[in-house]
Amino acid sequence: MQRIYVVGTADTKGAELRFIAEAIRGLGGHPMVVDVGIRAPGIAADISAAEVASHGASGLPSLTDRGEAVSAMAEAFTRFIATRQDIAGVIGIGGSGGTAIVTAGMRVLRIGLPKLMVSTLASGDTAPYVGVSDIMMMPSITDLAGLNRISRVILERAAAAIAAMAATPVAAASDRPAVGLTMFGVTTSAVTQILDRLGPAVEGVVFHATGTGGRSMEALVDSGLLTGVLDITTTEVADLLCGGVLPAGPDRLDCIARTRVPYVGSVGACDMVNFWAPETVPARYQGRLFYRHNANVTLMRTTAEECAAIGAWIAQKLNRCEGPVHVLIPEAGVSALDIAGGAFFDPVADAALFDALEEGLQRTDRRHLTRLPVHINDPAFADAVVSAYHALCP
Repeated sequence: MQRIYVVGTADTKGAELRFIAEAIRGLGGHPMVVDVGIRAPGIAADISAAEVASHGASGLPSLTDRGEAVSAMAEAFTRFIATRQDIAGVIGIGGSGGTAIVTAGMRVLRIGLPKLMVSTLASGDTAPYVGVSDIMMMPSITDLAGLNRISRVILERAAAAIAAMAATPVAAASDRPAVGLTMFGVTTSAVTQILDRLGPAVEGVVFHATGTGGRSMEALVDSGLLTGVLDITTTEVADLLCGGVLPAGPDRLDCIARTRVPYVGSVGACDMVNFWAPETVPARYQGRLFYRHNANVTLMRTTAEECAAIGAWIAQKLNRCEGPVHVLIPEAGVSALDIAGGAFFDPVADAALFDALEEGLQRTDRRHLTRLPVHINDPAFADAVVSAYHALCP
């Protein structure tokens, strides 16, 4: 039987957990209450905190240090939930500690499995809790400290939402190979043309290269849900190395080495670093060349020195890849701004990027690099990307 896991700290939120479980049962669902608290529970849970804690490294933690206790329970719940084979969906409730514990487990569950977190933190910065998963965060409005006329409405709606999601059949997966592509506004033309040339035999899955986008794509690669990567827009590396606001993690491209997935890459939008409004740009960058993308996004042109570091970083990462790799360099420019007459056109900086990447990449019979005398958004570049992909994936 597929069950909806109702998760929270039964020592402080027992009434709320029981209310949600009863609401789900009333809707025809099959709830399973899981306690991730540390003290004596206020209700009898289907899965006790001790059983959850037994999956951790040190058993049920004490409250000597609350931070350590939350971390230990988060680790235990993550290991526990990964072992369950009967999950139709997961709904969690919590404040700061409960949210940290429950979402840690939610993040290891597969994409598409319903995950709903009712939290006092849901209206703030949820990135640490959601990560690159598909967790839905729902504000609790009131604190989760007993049932009242407000919390009952919120929790009943949350129960209805998770029950409906769990009961809704998922559309059948496509049997076409799924290929991940990275895109930015300034490389949209390139990616659109590539998708058109790939045709209906391939299912293109496009990710916005905003840091989260790159991490999401690589999480899907690790999960085996993508069979190839056309990493045309690696601008997240520029933000990582230059302190921008949309950085890749330091593990960007590591999944390509781990999985050996076929990889066609380029240096799209590596001519820019992203910041928010002009006043957010660090003082050390005063006097640099900027472009106002909109009122909230400011782009900074990368220098030749920065471009060389970006090229060397990408080369170092790709040298660890033993799967098929082909890097394409568009010598006439790497973004819609980096073109003759454009705001960021800088052949010297581009040459530093291209040369560092070419000199750093160790070529083998499975690792190639090609320079093309075209702009990244030219049709000829899209042709070359698709040709390289088909060569790696006949």
